[in-house]
Amino acid sequence: MDTEDFAADAALFARLRATWDDIDPMPADMIDRMVAAVAVADLSREYALLTLVEGAITGAVRTAPAETATLQFSRGDTSVLLHVSVTESGKRRIDGWVDAETLAIRLVQGDRDWAAEPADHGRFAFEEVPPGMTRLRMAVRGTDGEMKEFETPQFEA
Repeated sequence: MDTEDFAADAALFARLRATWDDIDPMPADMIDRMVAAVAVADLSREYALLTLVEGAITGAVRTAPAETATLQFSRGDTSVLLHVSVTESGKRRIDGWVDAETLAIRLVQGDRDWAAEPADHGRFAFEEVPPGMTRLRMAVRGTDGEMKEFETPQFEA
């Protein structure tokens, strides 16, 4: 293509854009709405981190490390509830429930990871997990039928 072709194409696109702007103009607040949408795009993971639910009454007066903790993570149409408890050996047992069809469930701590199979009603469990920063990763089927990755923020097991 030579420069005349580019100039002709640019003129055609400019007329097309002007016609389109006359027929269907951009909403006046669209730029502000898009900036807001991008700003909160990853807010669901932030919110999931903040939904740590622990015994409200005893949690405020407890001075020793917690024997159990209940955590809830939600994103979109998927929610996960985790119950973390200390075993006699000092390690952790993590019981979980997920409300979406789940293909794979993995618990990750640094370079180590454990797999669990979902049972009836989305229940799963990990036994004898060492204490430490932990993350749950799952492959879930959304309500739209698509497989999606669900990953929690890190939490202390």
